[in-house]
Amino acid sequence: MKIAMGNDHAGFPLREAICEAIKALGHEVVDFGIQTEEACDYPQVVAPLTHAIAQGECDLGILVCGTGIGMAIAANKVRGIYAARCEECFSARMAREHNAANVLTMGGRTIGPGLAGEVVQAFLTTTPTTEERHVRRQEQVRRIETSQTA
Repeated sequence: MKIAMGNDHAGFPLREAICEAIKALGHEVVDFGIQTEEACDYPQVVAPLTHAIAQGECDLGILVCGTGIGMAIAANKVRGIYAARCEECFSARMAREHNAANVLTMGGRTIGPGLAGEVVQAFLTTTPTTEERHVRRQEQVRRIETSQTA
């Protein structure tokens, strides 16, 4: 898979561990992040990464800022993006399996590199379920996204 990786300055220290985790699983990293701790505005990283996923150029994405919150909020503004902030493995698996999340966000100031690698692995090795109740709920979310009644 092609995994879009993005970070701002606060996510820079964690990016290498995440890229290593992605590559260890045999995936390609498509880099949208910055290569420095010099301050930048995270929406400038989010926009090109999420559009690449929404347009099918990348399969999934991982975004890292200070807390993962701002990136998740911004990412979820893009139609077709379902971003989840996860900093432990259970939530990462459930975000993929039950909610078909296609973007994982984490905080460079709130999670260490070892656990971040485990969370990335959990996210990337889990596939969305085909169980009817979860598929039904995902469709309801898509209808909300396109301004239809849930």
